[in-house]
Amino acid sequence: MGSMMWLLSTPPFEEHKRLSLLMAAAAFEGASIGPLIELAISFDPSILVSAVIGCAIAFGCFSAAAMLARRREYLYLAGLLSSGVSILFWLHFASSIFGGSLALFKFELYFGLLVFVGYIVVDTQDIIEKAHYGDLDYVKHSLTLFVDFVAVFVRVLIIMLKNASEKEEKKRKRRH
Repeated sequence: MGSMMWLLSTPPFEEHKRLSLLMAAAAFEGASIGPLIELAISFDPSILVSAVIGCAIAFGCFSAAAMLARRREYLYLAGLLSSGVSILFWLHFASSIFGGSLALFKFELYFGLLVFVGYIVVDTQDIIEKAHYGDLDYVKHSLTLFVDFVAVFVRVLIIMLKNASEKEEKKRKRRH
């Protein structure tokens, strides 16, 4: 978070510094999801590859939809998506206090995936709109889309790991 905030507060003319901060933010983000990736590799490395490919395809499709849509058509979803993030925050907060359930976890996971896929569309259109008006700050725009990609990737990876572990559990039960 610190490198992201530093990047956003650095003036655009300090391009090399901002690119370095973008790379640092990416490295820290990678380090923060490292244990999840390590778990996926130890369970089944093909899950990680499938998650990356699936996330990249989804990212490409939703970005293409945003680029091919009429100008500003999806920007109005930003309010709904912000409400969705707020719902996710409060649900997570409530589950940490009152205890969570599997159903709540699944809801947070799938609803979060829906919200962040929506953010891919909205952020892509927002970047296009800003570029139309002369804001060509590609470093900040890259950070925005990178955060969206990671949010979707983490959720897709968790869903795939959960499904694979459930299949493994069913196989174990059948053997016994």
